[in-house]
Amino acid sequence: MPIRKCNNAKFKYNQNLYKMTNELERTILEKAQSWIDGSYDEATKKQVKYLMDNDIKELTESFYKDLEFGTGGLRGIMGVGTNRMNIYTVGTATQGLANYLKKNFAGEQVKVAVAHDSRNNSRLFAERTADIFASNGFKVYLFDDLRPTPELSFAIRELGLHSGVVITASHNPKEYNGYKAYWADGAQVTPPHDVNIIEEVGKITDNSQVMTGLNPENITILGEEFDKIYLDRIKKDVQLSPECVEKYKDMKIVYTPIHGSGVRLVPESLKNFGFTNVVVVPEQAVVDGNFPTVESPNPEERKTMLQAMELGRKEGADLVLATDPDADRIGVALRTGGGDYVLLNGNQTLALLLSYQLTRWAERGELDCNQYVVKTIVTSLMANAVAEHFGVKCYDCLTGFKYIAKIIRENEGVAKYIGGGEESFGYLAGDYVRDKDAVSACALAAEAAAWAKDTMGLTLYEWLQQLYVKYGFYRESLV
Repeated sequence: MPIRKCNNAKFKYNQNLYKMTNELERTILEKAQSWIDGSYDEATKKQVKYLMDNDIKELTESFYKDLEFGTGGLRGIMGVGTNRMNIYTVGTATQGLANYLKKNFAGEQVKVAVAHDSRNNSRLFAERTADIFASNGFKVYLFDDLRPTPELSFAIRELGLHSGVVITASHNPKEYNGYKAYWADGAQVTPPHDVNIIEEVGKITDNSQVMTGLNPENITILGEEFDKIYLDRIKKDVQLSPECVEKYKDMKIVYTPIHGSGVRLVPESLKNFGFTNVVVVPEQAVVDGNFPTVESPNPEERKTMLQAMELGRKEGADLVLATDPDADRIGVALRTGGGDYVLLNGNQTLALLLSYQLTRWAERGELDCNQYVVKTIVTSLMANAVAEHFGVKCYDCLTGFKYIAKIIRENEGVAKYIGGGEESFGYLAGDYVRDKDAVSACALAAEAAAWAKDTMGLTLYEWLQQLYVKYGFYRESLV
């Protein structure tokens, strides 16, 4: 009897599993068929039909659920289907965001900005986003080509906009793309807006609800003239030691954009600060969403930085810099005494940049106990020690740069933000942007190197060692 009961239970379990599997397969096939029968373009329909006939596994991955609009937007593998990044899932997200903006800013002319990075389909998704916003009656500022994510944040604040979107999957593999939504303060959306936007996106259940093809005259193109405004603001708000840069303006710097949007503005930012000897890794200066020279376009990984560091060795560069595809994360490699290069982790980069800023603010007599810095709770406590030494308040916040931006917003008119960041290679100096900004961070790192050489005769690597002696030894790794 016990054996029979066990077998009966197993039989019922298998029956239920088979029933669930069949129901899931039916749901997937019905969703896929609705794309074939619905108002989708012919190329999309053809691809869905191909998957139905030839690749059930990929069909399942593409349709078994809807790509979720999370607290930061969308991110997923590109392809056809409800669980993929494509013009239709981007359209659903944009229409939901548009509906929320219309409710939140009722009676106003809603104004938004749209930017994108170098990933495959990024321009297509950005133009689709701009079209839908314009069709909803919004005033839209669309960048003419790829741009760093922080410039999108800057544009929202500089132009007095209500929202913005950047098409990027940051440093994810080439198969991915994403959609980040920003609010009127230039930061990624936070509560209650994030939850409310998710609710509105969930109400878009059919492609026919998405408005397209209307009011193209509502779209204004942003080009190089706006880049200059952004770069000049970086120099005005971030530069601390122009006299040191002038002395060491020919200091050799190797930079790689890793096939991304940093190629547009990082060399220009370094030039705007006064540096004249910047060598860009030629193979990685090619804008290419396939990222052909690296396994992953992530400056956190040493193997991604190898080509830049090798060029640094050949050139005898003082500093090797890198940015991820949307140029919000900075990678820094420093030359050691033996001529090799060590890749800093995000905590070390933050400690160097923060120490440089606070040292110079103190030397210039600009600290009056009304300044503060910010870091996330998973970032090195060395930042707290540095801030305490200078008598500056250090906030610890939740992981994610939008929470750093939240603290900046809450302190506006009360205290002055100097700088801050997180261990995942993000840093922001100054509050003109409300997201991590590798365009300004690269210029700040180069200036710190010139200052250390001029005032102490040290390389940044040697100065980092002195900082450890001064503030205590810290070692970090990801778990």
